[in-house]
Amino acid sequence: MYKVFLADDERWVTIGLKKLIEKAGRPFCVTGEAYNGVTTLEAVEEKRPDVLFTDIRMPGMDGLELLAKLNERAPDTKVVIVSGYAEFEYARRALEMHAYGYLLKPVEQEKLNGLLDSLDALFLKERGVLLQQEPAEPASPTTVKKIVKEIQEGYTENISLSELAEKYGFSTGYVSALVKEELGLSFSEYVMCKRIQKAKELLADPCLSIDTVAERSGYHDYFYFTKVFKKVVGISPSKYRKNL
Repeated sequence: MYKVFLADDERWVTIGLKKLIEKAGRPFCVTGEAYNGVTTLEAVEEKRPDVLFTDIRMPGMDGLELLAKLNERAPDTKVVIVSGYAEFEYARRALEMHAYGYLLKPVEQEKLNGLLDSLDALFLKERGVLLQQEPAEPASPTTVKKIVKEIQEGYTENISLSELAEKYGFSTGYVSALVKEELGLSFSEYVMCKRIQKAKELLADPCLSIDTVAERSGYHDYFYFTKVFKKVVGISPSKYRKNL
């Protein structure tokens, strides 16, 4: 598990981000939080987390100033800037200062998942374990089919890549590579596509509420489901139902 530290002057933001990280099912665990720049710097220097998610604007020391100091004092910690400010200048300055990434509030699950997958791949590479590298005993075709079957049958549940990896005794990166090779999509992409297809089928039943459709499709947040559906299909679930 990679250690994650969260920094934001609004506690509800750190609570929400922690839930998204847990929901992602990746090998990342939140080990600490801080609510101003000064205590964040002290905590990161002491705890040396693998990743820091920090807001741009915080009391005591803003995110960009914090990033500059961490480049000197904790260079191994990857910093992801999280901000409600969409101005390009913030992103440009953060990336110039070697921030690993930049996320806008409210943070979307898919974008966070993609960033965590990217971080996982980077850490594996830095630690000498390539995603494509096979373990001492590569997964047999039968094992691969079992993994894929579990995903296909459990996509509406809270299934995670890290749990599958632990169950079958492989690294998360290795299982991720197996899934993409077998299905042609990443784990998160495939699960999303299956869930949206399921939602389309359920929307054909006028007796089911949109909230019920979301729940049965694997989404426990109505508003998040609506956002994902619209992003994939191009229209909202209610409009899709009217067009049927």
